[in-house]
Amino acid sequence: MRTSLPTWLAITAIVLLPVLGGWLQAAPQQRPNVLFIAIDDQNDWIGCLGGHPLAKTPHIDRLAERGTLFLNAHIQAPLCNPSRTSLMLGLRPTTTGIYGLAPWFRNVEAWADRVTLPQHFKAHGYKTFTAGKIYHGGVGGPQLRAREFDVWGPAGGIGVKPETKLIPPTPMGNHPLMDWGCFPHNDEDKGDYKVASWAVEQLTAMPKDQPFFLAAGFFLPHVPCYATQKWFDLYPDDDSVLPPVREDDRADTPRFSWYIHWNLPEPRLRWVQENNQWRNLVRSYLACTSFVDDQVGRIIAALDEAGLADNTVVVLWGDHGFHLGEKAITGKNTLWERSTRVPLIFAGPGVRAGQRTTQPAELLDMYPTLVELCGLAPRDDLEGLSLVPQIKDPKAHRERPAISSHNQGNHGIRSERWRYIRYADGSEELYDVQNDPHEWTNLAADPQYVDVIGEHRRWLPKIDQPPAPGSAHRVLTYDETTDEAVWEGATVRRTDAIPE
Repeated sequence: MRTSLPTWLAITAIVLLPVLGGWLQAAPQQRPNVLFIAIDDQNDWIGCLGGHPLAKTPHIDRLAERGTLFLNAHIQAPLCNPSRTSLMLGLRPTTTGIYGLAPWFRNVEAWADRVTLPQHFKAHGYKTFTAGKIYHGGVGGPQLRAREFDVWGPAGGIGVKPETKLIPPTPMGNHPLMDWGCFPHNDEDKGDYKVASWAVEQLTAMPKDQPFFLAAGFFLPHVPCYATQKWFDLYPDDDSVLPPVREDDRADTPRFSWYIHWNLPEPRLRWVQENNQWRNLVRSYLACTSFVDDQVGRIIAALDEAGLADNTVVVLWGDHGFHLGEKAITGKNTLWERSTRVPLIFAGPGVRAGQRTTQPAELLDMYPTLVELCGLAPRDDLEGLSLVPQIKDPKAHRERPAISSHNQGNHGIRSERWRYIRYADGSEELYDVQNDPHEWTNLAADPQYVDVIGEHRRWLPKIDQPPAPGSAHRVLTYDETTDEAVWEGATVRRTDAIPE
């Protein structure tokens, strides 16, 4: 019996379609694009995160409505270089030994050839773009830059500055970056505005025959926090902007908690209060946050107008938080909530809109999550976990908490309810964050919480490397035999006065 041509074609289609479908799914041009947006020193003072009741970030809030907002996302290190190194390599600081502002990981023999997140995408047919602050500092000349990304845009950074500092000289060195406030200038002259403009140009002209990975890194609200008057006008010039603090907040924290931010350019709370700078700093930080939010909005609008949104995974993240008076300090370099909790949002194909999850998440998880969302070959050498289960179901339980480290031996463990901290000398803190969101009451010495502490202790990193060769700036070591610490090369003893 002869088979008719239409019947033969139908049978052939049934046999070949699954094969062709799999081939099309694997074809690079069919994979989602990635828009990778980083914000420096951005804590949880974002509207949708509720970290500050007056924070105005409408564009980031709308992005969160388009996807999944991780309400309990935390960094791996409360400092730029180790945080960014960790998420780009997919490895913890306790594995790499990179805890300070130096070294650049390519200068460490063990990680010189490690495949980063954008390199993994390039290996799968993506064209990679970058502008602004994605890594901490420069990566070298043109050949070295080409190794990390295909196309480089403007470096971003501070941009226009006043002729002289706007605030009085600050203690512990009067660092040139320690400045904030409003002075006459234009938004268009700021480094972050130029980064956003470049990203808009790339998206507008982006070819449709190759998937892209575009990274845009914003410098603000990192100090110096300069903003134009329109952004300051969003926030009242009164004490309603100040975060709640307790004068005796450090009375129940171990002395070692001071060691991990022993002597820093960022002034203590006492200095900003005595110099009438606390409100000015807080308003400056909030104003800069709103300015950056506007730049995010410009990029997302360009993505929409270019017709790319339906096939682009957008991820927005902050590299670590920032204290603005809480725990008697300003700056980062702590293992408390204000320093570790950051925005983390996924939106786009494969991500259901309007979701919020309180399950713990780590910036380390971005690498495997993007790999899975974009259908790339998985890797078995990543220390993060894919967040796709929580993207599919925001109530999906995650056993592992978020783990943050600041130098060898100092770790914070954040589960859904609790924050546990253990320092290199064995001292501890425990906070019931659900009932004590400001972390004002250290419960570590209360015997009724011994089981809670035990549960969290088991997540302390099993690998805890000493500082990598070339480590410098914000590096702390501790010798338990002498009970002495060394902060940036200077010995710290129990009897030493805490620097002010």
